Amino acid sequence: MNENTNGLIRQYLKKGSDFGHIGDENLTDIMDKLNNRPRKLLGYATPNEIFNKNIMQQDN
Repeated sequence: MNENTNGLIRQYLKKGSDFGHIGDENLTDIMDKLNNRPRKLLGYATPNEIFNKNIMQQDN
């Protein structure tokens, strides 16, 4: 999954990008896009959906 995620990140940032020159707002926007993108590995759920489901299960 890591290599796939790296490829997804590269859609927004070139390999070797200096994260010091990328604003927090831009990074947050990229994180939101990636965490709300359906993944085949997750049965086409989004990482956010899986995370929230796990949190809800722990609360019960």
